[in-house]
Amino acid sequence: MAEMEQVPGPGRPEATSHAAIEQAAFRLFAERGFDGTTLDDIAAAVGVSRRTLFRYYPSKNDIPWGQFDRTLERFRQLLRDLPQELPVHEVVQRGVLAFNEFDPHADPPHAERMRLLLETPTLLAHSVLRYAEWRAVIAEYVAERRGLAPTDPLPETVSQVCLALALSAYVLWLREPGPTLHERLVGSLADLRDHLA
Repeated sequence: MAEMEQVPGPGRPEATSHAAIEQAAFRLFAERGFDGTTLDDIAAAVGVSRRTLFRYYPSKNDIPWGQFDRTLERFRQLLRDLPQELPVHEVVQRGVLAFNEFDPHADPPHAERMRLLLETPTLLAHSVLRYAEWRAVIAEYVAERRGLAPTDPLPETVSQVCLALALSAYVLWLREPGPTLHERLVGSLADLRDHLA
């Protein structure tokens, strides 16, 4: 559910990139563990100052999430771009599946990123905030389609159910080799229509 994209900025050339920071950080996380890696370690590995690192990520906890704000905007757009004559549950299901499509050659690999996010106790509190932002995208969409407020029971329930279904698919995908992430998500999200029927 987290994603990394390299985004060039205007003005003078960047000292590094989001991708370079994440690649260096994940190498250190693999060697020393998440808790055993400091921002100073990451900055040194990338060859930038700690201050420069903060221009890219506000905290170490944000690095595994990549450029999550951008991926949420992409998620909103995905939901808007799908055929709006489809039932709400179909749009949400297709949107969640599309959101969770990742380059199999990504560095760091998506499985490694998600394993860190799902299995590192230090990251769990921060993840709750990120999951709430992800859920809000779904709640806003469902509310708009149904003429409700995002905080009304139906949009809130659908967003919570989507998160639970997606997370269970990820846990199974990481735990048991065999079905792909897409297959796990399709199987998990099949129950979504029951909540929107």
